[in-house]
Amino acid sequence: MADIAELTALIEPEVKALGFDLVRIKLFGSGDEYTLQIMAENPKTKQLVIEDCAAISRRISDVMDEVDPIEEAYRLEVSSPGIDRPLTRLSDFMEWASHEAKISATEIVEGRKSFRGVLNGVEGEDILFTDAKAGDVVIPFSLVSDAKLVLTDRLISASMPLSSDGADEFETEE
Repeated sequence: MADIAELTALIEPEVKALGFDLVRIKLFGSGDEYTLQIMAENPKTKQLVIEDCAAISRRISDVMDEVDPIEEAYRLEVSSPGIDRPLTRLSDFMEWASHEAKISATEIVEGRKSFRGVLNGVEGEDILFTDAKAGDVVIPFSLVSDAKLVLTDRLISASMPLSSDGADEFETEE
């Protein structure tokens, strides 16, 4: 299986060259069913439209065909992080401060490994967080194994789509 750090070093410059930020690279699956998932975003909108995904996919496909860093057969999947996005960079925790999130730690922090509450920002390499049960906690970024935003009305309002073109229209009865 390919090394994620090596894949990131190969893919991130290509994503940046197209004007996007890399959010996450994940390689998962088993046997002959592997998926290379690339999440990226436009730094201005925090979203991607389908044309952006297609452009990234073409560019990454060309590079991957040339370098061939993954021995196994795989499917390439390029997507926007979505509304309840994963938080993978320290800057994500600052940018989405005041929103609800779930965080899992690799080690016990303040007596817990799982947290759900409100992001309060970042101080140095630490995430400031108010957990619904434990109160205010400081979670070292280096101990975060998984983190994502929680879907709330406030988050939906903050993440309004760039365009509703192509969305299904519904007729309502009054």
